[in-house]
Amino acid sequence: MATSPAIEVRALSHAFTGERTVEALRDVNLEVAAGSFASLIGRSGCGKSTLLRVLAGLIEPTDGAARLNGEDVRGRPGHAAYMPQEDTLLPWRRALGNAVLGLELQGVPRSEAEGLARPLLERFGLGEFMRAWPAELSGGMRQRLALARTFLARGPLLLDEPFGALDALTRQEMQIWLQEVWTAPTADERRTALLVTHDIDEALVLSDVVYVMSDRPGTILERIEVPLARPRALTVVTSPAFAGLKARVLEALVRGRS
Repeated sequence: MATSPAIEVRALSHAFTGERTVEALRDVNLEVAAGSFASLIGRSGCGKSTLLRVLAGLIEPTDGAARLNGEDVRGRPGHAAYMPQEDTLLPWRRALGNAVLGLELQGVPRSEAEGLARPLLERFGLGEFMRAWPAELSGGMRQRLALARTFLARGPLLLDEPFGALDALTRQEMQIWLQEVWTAPTADERRTALLVTHDIDEALVLSDVVYVMSDRPGTILERIEVPLARPRALTVVTSPAFAGLKARVLEALVRGRS
């Protein structure tokens, strides 16, 4: 018997109103199966981040449906583990304190939250830095800490260009690291994830499926499955199969230019 997708968007549109109306999204349809990793890719300003914020419950769309695990999340935050583009670490909290912030806001006692966070920080390679201040961490470590905080929250993972501020080499290292962390649990235990990115290689290295968006107002141009075997080393980007998938994404992006 078919199960409902963990992330589901149907005929979703949104316009920002003010001095002038800006149509950000138009008739967007997508779904992500439970335990799958999907990416949204498109040029800057196409509405990718707006769509993620709708799914996070931070924006109520003008029209259409947005559901996480079957629940309507329009204007209802708290159903997703959302990571914005900036790491938003609190400089007055040590690494462990930053990791447990979301759990504390959900009412989990500090001692219990820390008990949940410690093994995850070990898994994320931050075991020796739990007492470190954010200013003492490298860019890659800060992003890992922010991701750990996101992983501790309930619901599907919504990741808005988490590596966008990193240099190219660190970004590649983080892509491989995230893939390893995400695939570590069994298939039935993996977190559903939706990543926003403008980096084609990043989308193809990490994802099971890639959704290509048009320029604003953003809509879905093409759904591209990524049948590459896991784990995917960085050398996968030189393979003929990868090149073929990348060409499909590029062709779709060209079609979507306004």
